[in-house]
This record gives sequence, structure tokens and C-alpha cells, in this order.
Amino acid sequence: MLLRRKLPALLLLLPVAVLPAGSVRAETQAVRSGDVTFMGAGGVTLHGTIIGPQAAKRRSPAIVMVHGAGPVTREEYRDEAEAYARRGVVTLIYDKRTDGYSTVRRDYAMLATDALAAVRALRARPEVDPDRVGVWGLSEGGWVAPLAAARSADVAFLIVAGAVGTTPARQQAWAYGERLRHAGIRGSLVPALQRRLIRYAVAGGLFGEAAHDPVRGWEHVRQPVLAVWGTLDREAVPAESAKIIAGALARGGNEHYTIRFIAGARHNLNGTRDDGFDRPDLLPPTYATLEASWIKSLAGGPPPIRVGSPPPQAQASRPVDGPLAWYEAPQWQLVAFAFFVTACLGYPIGALVRRGRGRRGAPVAARPARVFVVALPVALIGFLAYLGVLILTGATVIGPVVLGRSVPWLLLQLLSVTVVAAGIATGAAAWRSRRSLSGGGRIRLGLLLAAAAAYLPWALYWGLVVP
Repeated sequence: MLLRRKLPALLLLLPVAVLPAGSVRAETQAVRSGDVTFMGAGGVTLHGTIIGPQAAKRRSPAIVMVHGAGPVTREEYRDEAEAYARRGVVTLIYDKRTDGYSTVRRDYAMLATDALAAVRALRARPEVDPDRVGVWGLSEGGWVAPLAAARSADVAFLIVAGAVGTTPARQQAWAYGERLRHAGIRGSLVPALQRRLIRYAVAGGLFGEAAHDPVRGWEHVRQPVLAVWGTLDREAVPAESAKIIAGALARGGNEHYTIRFIAGARHNLNGTRDDGFDRPDLLPPTYATLEASWIKSLAGGPPPIRVGSPPPQAQASRPVDGPLAWYEAPQWQLVAFAFFVTACLGYPIGALVRRGRGRRGAPVAARPARVFVVALPVALIGFLAYLGVLILTGATVIGPVVLGRSVPWLLLQLLSVTVVAAGIATGAAAWRSRRSLSGGGRIRLGLLLAAAAAYLPWALYWGLVVP
């Protein structure tokens, strides 16, 4: 998404309103839409679309749809917005900002300011009842929307779908574990991805808002709340999140919240072909029926507390915060990589220098050393590439699985064992020929042996030489 900036604000939507309740079936109402611009946090111009029912007799309730994670555009929510509009609820969808938002840089308070700017834009519409404008948040929006509601009485109600009650880091670790378990993965890849990589990313500043505590925001929400999860949600820790959010609302004195679980729906309340672990666009025909009915019921007064039964959760989430060991610090990981590369490059460079000086003959431990200097870089590159794929795809691309291990991980483990074995063989050969080693040869082999000695604990930490 490219965010267009500094354009004049245009309100292009023709006034629309909702037919009186019960005059037509909500599912059959035609919709109309128009574009709108408004000013978000920091003076950034945001571009959106307002979608509402075409029939016009009186002002209708409305919602601002707050995005999930990523550079999301309004088009990704158009079907959902039209489902609400067909049920008599005007919606505003907008392109998520790119200025100040990325994987490593996120500010939920800033995104909440954007959402409140969208609320103000909706409240100013002639087809909208300004006292019945709420905020709807999906996934990451479930962290943002409560902050917006807690900050402004302009928000009349709050709806969240697939909201998370834990920190983002803890939620991501749980989601990784769920996907690995579903794929049949066992062994060292699980802690490497679910715990060590998350902690490393947080410590290295690669995980924006990783430690955000949503409880504080929920404790200050006073508006009526509808929190909905799919029973096949594999990302939001649904059972735990529902309990955490309900507890935070209760501690804050909120007595008007409803918690529901939608049978057969995945994280974004869409359908699924793989028990919630896939991401197809399967919007159910009943989408938004529950939410629209709840919104309209608010006209009769705030609802009492209603809490549905959560689906079973096979694994509990686990905290991933806490102090890092000294060797887990990102700078030491970088030092280790730099040292491995230096040692591997030093060996062939030394050989070239040796030949340039006219010295012939095979150096001591030539064969195992050559294996080492080839296998180690390949193992490092493969390790970074595979973990990168897992991160970028949310562990949806794991690869073939054999005996509870992914084939790419097995190959990396085989390479790592080869590196360790080659290092041991190099050391043994160097020891046997230690009296015949030249000064340059001692330095070259010394670097290799030091790299081999450092690689073993590094590979043990990442699970590359353990089952």
C-alpha cells in the first residue's frame, strides 16, 4: 500500500440512512459507498471508504473497522464492511498508515489516534447517528481498538474479533507452537522457534510492540463490549484471551460485556478448510449477523454480562519475557556469525597467500578443514533462510515432515553434525602433525578450531545438534 499524503479532504459519499428495523431483511439491503479522507496522528492523511445501506429514512449506527497486522488496505475489509452495511450498519474502512508503521516499528497508541480520527469522520456524516458510532478491531486491531475506546467517549461501543489478551510476543510464540503441533513437528525446532527466536527478536528490537500489555487498556473501557472469537482460532489464544479480557473489564467496573464463540470459524471469523490453520477467503453468509443484532440491541440500553463457553485449548501460552542470558544478547549472536565467517574465509585466503609465495604440497588436515569451511557457511545461510521463511509466513510454510521433523530442519541438523565432525577431524589431524606446522598454518588451523569450538555450543543452543 502506498499512502497518498497531503491531499485535500473530500467527502464524496452521498447521504444514506437505514430503513426502519424489520422493514426489509438486512441481508437483502443494497449498499452504496463513497471515499473519504481524514487526518490521522501526526498530520498523516488517511484515505478510506464509507459503506452503508442504500435505503434512507433515518440515521443508522456505524463502526470504524480497525485493521489486523501488516500494511493492510481498505479493500481487504470491503466484503466484511458490505456485510455490515447490508445489515443496517454504516462502516468506515481505511488504508492503514505506512508512515511510522512496520514490522519492527509499531505504536498502538498512534494507531488508536487514527481510529479516533475515523470515528470523528463518521460522526460528522448526515446518514450516521453520532451517538451510535463504535469501533471494531480484528486481531492486532484488538489491541488498538480498546485503547481508542478508553480514550474517548465518542466511541459508543466496542467490538473485537480474534482479540488477544496476552502480550504480542507471548501470543506469537503460542501461535508458532500451534502450527508446529498441527504439522506434527516435535523436537528441537519447537523451542528454537517458539521461545529462543522470539526472545532474540524482542531483544534485538525486531518485534514492534512485543511487550504491549492489553490488560491496562481493557481495564479502562467503559463502553458496552462484544468480544467474539472463532472456535477454530489458532492465533489469538482464544480461551485464555477471553478470560483475561473478561477479568480486566470486571476489574474496571464494566458490567456490559458479551463474550461469544462462533462455531467453525477461524481467527478472522471466516471459514476454514484445515481446522483453522489455513487462510482462505471464505466469508460466511451469516457474517456480521450476530454483531449487527447486538449493535441494534444497544438502543434498548446496555446489555448485561454474557459469557459463552470457550473452546478447548490444547496448550497454554507461556511467557517469553524475562532477562536474557549474556550469551543470548543480539550482539553476541552477531559476533559469533562474524567470527564464523572470518574463520572460514581465512583458511582459503591463507591457502592463496601460501601458493603465491610458491609453497606447494597439501597443508595439514586439508580434507577435513575444507569440509568444515564449506559446511559451516552453508549451515549458517540455511539456518537464517529457513527461520526467515518461518517468520515471514507465520510458520505456515514448514516443509515436508519426516518422523516428527521437518526435512529442512533435518538437513540443517545433518550439516551441523558434519561441521562438528569436520572440526574434530581437523583438530585431531592438526594435533598429530603439530610439530610440522608452520606459523601461518598454526594461525589458519587455530582459527578453524576456535570456530569449531564456538559452533558447538551455538548449535546446541539453537537445537541444531540435538534431536
